[in-house]
Amino acid sequence: MTLQSVAFWVLAVLSVASGVAVFVVDSMARATFALLSYLGVLIVLMMVMEMTVMAVFMIMYMMNPAGLMPMKMVHNSRGAPLIAAGVFVLLAAGVFLTPWPRRRGSPPADPTHALGLSIMGPKMLVMMVVGAAILATMISTTVLATHRGRYDGDRPHLRPEEGR
Repeated sequence: MTLQSVAFWVLAVLSVASGVAVFVVDSMARATFALLSYLGVLIVLMMVMEMTVMAVFMIMYMMNPAGLMPMKMVHNSRGAPLIAAGVFVLLAAGVFLTPWPRRRGSPPADPTHALGLSIMGPKMLVMMVVGAAILATMISTTVLATHRGRYDGDRPHLRPEEGR
């Protein structure tokens, strides 16, 4: 068995296992990481297949039998630097010769606030409150998801299953 075959089968099994884990695990965090692992392995497999297909087509359509003879990967090696220099000169001339509009007004005292107003408009205060609420939600869910769980392990009288 070749190294490529071993790599393929290892990645394939890892991909299927992480794909199944997305639906089997009992935690959103674990499901998220399983999905991330699945997508990562899937991208690796996709890129391997893409490169394989590219190699097959390159070998098939090149005038180079089996694609193993040395070759130069730069085309038009004399003209390319001239074309690149010409494009650079044209773009630089465009920068200096364009009649750019003059600034109207002066910069704001608080550019961050001005940017927020231009993006959010009058809803900026609402979005700031929503952002604080989302942050508080993330912090509280992290606190509730500690290893002790929602109920403190040192105080068994707080557990609902024992009755109050």
